[in-house]
Amino acid sequence: MLQKLLPLALAVLFMTACASAPPEPEVVPEQRSPEDVKLTLNLPEEADNCICQAPEANDRTFLERGMETLADGEYIEAVQYFQRYQRLEQLPLAQWEGDLAIAYVSMLPSSPFYDVDAALRAYTDLQSREPDGHKHHSIVIMQQALESFVLMERHIWDLESRTGMLQEDLDKREQALKRLRELTLGQPED
Repeated sequence: MLQKLLPLALAVLFMTACASAPPEPEVVPEQRSPEDVKLTLNLPEEADNCICQAPEANDRTFLERGMETLADGEYIEAVQYFQRYQRLEQLPLAQWEGDLAIAYVSMLPSSPFYDVDAALRAYTDLQSREPDGHKHHSIVIMQQALESFVLMERHIWDLESRTGMLQEDLDKREQALKRLRELTLGQPED
């Protein structure tokens, strides 16, 4: 019987010894500054030559709606959207983009705002105050179209002035030929 109780007594004695053992002292972690802490993140490395662009500061919703209505041939509504865009966005780039879009509408022959002289003046003014910044892709295309329009108008003006000069020269030559005939034949031509 003692042999049966001996393992039980040893187990009880071991348990009481473990339970009454003094607790180990707590180890207080050292205080570290944030500079000492280094986090390793699994992020791609940034290249030194990376040209990162800031997100666009303008909400171009009205500008894009204006472009859509312009594509549908709704010129008055498109101009109203461009004007709303200008009222909503106060940045110089937004003001310039709205003015350029309106100038573009004024160069379209099917637009009720069609005015060649106004489009030429507006484009000249817009060229002188073009701001830096990322322009909407549709605005860039409109700007190129306005440039082409201005260039064509200049060519037309040059051709019309040359035509006028050629017509004057032709009239003078006809007068000279008429006078020459009168002198050589001695009679006025009908």
